[in-house]
Amino acid sequence: MKRIAIVLAALALASAAVAADKSAPRARNAKPAAAADFDKDGDPNLRSTAALVLDAKTGETLFAKNADAVHPIASITKLMTAMVVLDSKLPLDEPIRISSEDLDTLKGTRSRLPVGAHFRRDDLIRIALVASDNRAAAALGRSYPGGIEAFVTAMNAKAKLLGLQSTRFVDSSGLAPGNVSSPAELARLVSEASRYDIIREYSTTPALDVTLPDTGRKVNYVNTNALVRAGDWDIGLSKTGYISESGKCLVMQAMIANTPIVIVLLDSWGRLTRIGDANRIKRWLEKNPARLAGALRAG
Repeated sequence: MKRIAIVLAALALASAAVAADKSAPRARNAKPAAAADFDKDGDPNLRSTAALVLDAKTGETLFAKNADAVHPIASITKLMTAMVVLDSKLPLDEPIRISSEDLDTLKGTRSRLPVGAHFRRDDLIRIALVASDNRAAAALGRSYPGGIEAFVTAMNAKAKLLGLQSTRFVDSSGLAPGNVSSPAELARLVSEASRYDIIREYSTTPALDVTLPDTGRKVNYVNTNALVRAGDWDIGLSKTGYISESGKCLVMQAMIANTPIVIVLLDSWGRLTRIGDANRIKRWLEKNPARLAGALRAG
């Protein structure tokens, strides 16, 4: 009887272990509770560390969160890169050779632009804004008269001209964490960039094909902002950014509730958080159109 009791106890323990193993995957795969769109005050419940929402027409602040905090801005830098290139009036159809100097030795990011291949300056601007290609942005800066040092000087001179006192640039791609700004100043940068037809068009292109000049092979690029590709937003300008020091970043100018809105999101955690925050802002404004009539909200 004692032996039978031991066997039965062992079987019971084995059954419990099997049951635990079967239930464990369900626990691991269980989805976390979705974050509420709005906080207790009715404001958007954003996960980005710093954010700003402006009425682009009036310049009025609709929502602010750490709006003056200075952060690395990663590839948001490419908006300034495009402006400086366009301001230079350099020929857009001029072929630029991709050099080994354009390779990313800082973060090790890759590119499908082969070293030695030639691309029109216009194509490099397009690729930099649509796909946020770092090699394209590096080539744009290097091919500027005086090279990359002169280009960075021009970037910072443009920032000073726009009154961006806390904004600094150290390269044309945004790979270095020394490229910094705040939501308040990036909102002004977005407003300035929206004056350029090419930047508006290219930054909101959902996808493009580029023909590699040496092989004739076509390479497809998609916009790094999923909202541009989604189709349920009316976006006039867009740029994403990410390096480990900056977190996920996003700037946009979009029509929401028949009003041009500037959205700046910095240091978002999680792969989709900046997209979720943008959607929360959109739902907030659509649900509360009176916010567009003059109410200042700070969080």
